Amino acid sequence: MSYTPTSLSRLIWCRIRFFQRLNEVSNENLAKTLGVMPRTLYTYDKTAGNITLNQLESFIDEYSLSIEQLISI
Repeated sequence: MSYTPTSLSRLIWCRIRFFQRLNEVSNENLAKTLGVMPRTLYTYDKTAGNITLNQLESFIDEYSLSIEQLISI
């Protein structure tokens, strides 16, 4: 069995999606916060490598989180 390490962008994206579910944030609101179209969220579900630091910063600013809080969710 081969092991593929999880990338940091994938980890962050999974935490963003988890936060979204916990706080009942709609896909439309999340997309608006990240500055993307809602269909882009589904692309990030498959490959999160395209999420940018600006998008991450927008997300943590919008929801008053720190990166440490996001990672520890």
